[in-house]
Amino acid sequence: MLKTGTSFVLAAMLAAAPTLAATPAQIDGAKAMLGKSIAIPTVAGRGQVPVYAAYLAGELKSAGFTDGEISIEPLGETASLILTWKGTGKKKPIVLNAHMDVVEAKREDWERDPFVMAEDGGYLFGRGISDNKFDVVMLVQTLMSLKREGFKPSRDIVLFLTGDEETAQKTVAAIAPRYKDAAMVLNGDGGGGTLGADGKPLYYTMQTAEKTYADYKLTVTDPGGHSSAPRVENAILTLGAALKRIADAPFPAETSETTRAYFAASAKRTPGEAGEAMARFAANPNDTAAADILAKYPEHIGTTRTTCVPTMINGGHAENALPQRAVANINCRIFPGTAPEAVRQRLQQLAGDKVVVTLPEPFPQSSTSPLLPELDAALRKAVDGRAKGLSIIPSMSAGTTDSLFFRASGIPSYGVSGLFMKPDDEFAHGLNERVPVNAIGPALDHYRTLIVTLAR
Repeated sequence: MLKTGTSFVLAAMLAAAPTLAATPAQIDGAKAMLGKSIAIPTVAGRGQVPVYAAYLAGELKSAGFTDGEISIEPLGETASLILTWKGTGKKKPIVLNAHMDVVEAKREDWERDPFVMAEDGGYLFGRGISDNKFDVVMLVQTLMSLKREGFKPSRDIVLFLTGDEETAQKTVAAIAPRYKDAAMVLNGDGGGGTLGADGKPLYYTMQTAEKTYADYKLTVTDPGGHSSAPRVENAILTLGAALKRIADAPFPAETSETTRAYFAASAKRTPGEAGEAMARFAANPNDTAAADILAKYPEHIGTTRTTCVPTMINGGHAENALPQRAVANINCRIFPGTAPEAVRQRLQQLAGDKVVVTLPEPFPQSSTSPLLPELDAALRKAVDGRAKGLSIIPSMSAGTTDSLFFRASGIPSYGVSGLFMKPDDEFAHGLNERVPVNAIGPALDHYRTLIVTLAR
């Protein structure tokens, strides 16, 4: 991933693409669009995603895109927005992906109205401002600027904004398979830069993999009886014992090209036993002692193995009766390459014969996207624009993004967010979600560099 970035300013390339630095007008335009985006509460059940999609479509049309290039595809109460900017066809298409929906936020819990963008202390506040409307707006603004400036892409550029990433992900599941001929997907809902306490960039992560999501049901049934005559057999006790056996038997450590690269790079900037364990585990994936050390840290355990944890439990039917049924939900985040059925079988073995383990609704199984030299060079150039020579580290997300469905369709997908933040400024899904005001200009530069470099 080594690239100086200086060649991008050569006159010949400037003739094919606009200057990189975002202008004050572009920054102000992005900020204004971000405010209008926050004001549309695209929470599941409110029916506002189509409203937001229509707003963004109108903005894209104001920059010169036509009705024939833009479509809004409804799905239930939500929708997807798709812009197809035709190129010369010299290269395979690229897809730019982000999501328009946000998680719920209650006014009484927030210091400010979560659906009115507020600026305070160098930050912009609002529900969804970091997850994921910041990158939605930066992508839209970048494409608008390039269109106005007469950029001619060498390949089709598809902007695909989904409408239910935070919930069912049916919009991406329905549409992602259409783009099997794409060279890659660039996802704004993953990756990004990390800043130190002093605000200086520390490193950049490119998400190349994510774990497979799965909810398993553990069910125990029993004839029950009167509570005045307790028996050895008790559905709740049986279920509790099964959960304890599962908790006491963690899944074996696993690695991939992505996680080995991540730990090798992270070890250099992580002090103490965690850093030492990272270096050991990167060098020797069979070093189970190193993996066990990393498993003690919540921020690292998700990158070392499949994890399963009980999240819900329901049992009994009356206060004065022995339970006839007890059910637990176990949520698993499965390491790429491990089959969900293999996880179910392991859980069943640990739970025992008196417990039935099922997988009611399988999710697509994710894979790891290969490191592409073309993307590496473009991302190197983009990151150099923010901090020359900054480390770019492949990473695996423990959570789920829309990239899962692209990878399941055989399309390599990469989290390449333009947002740089401090870890302690991360409040996505939580109270008082925020982004730094001064992140807008560099993010516009980031996406412009990526898109122009890949599509010139």
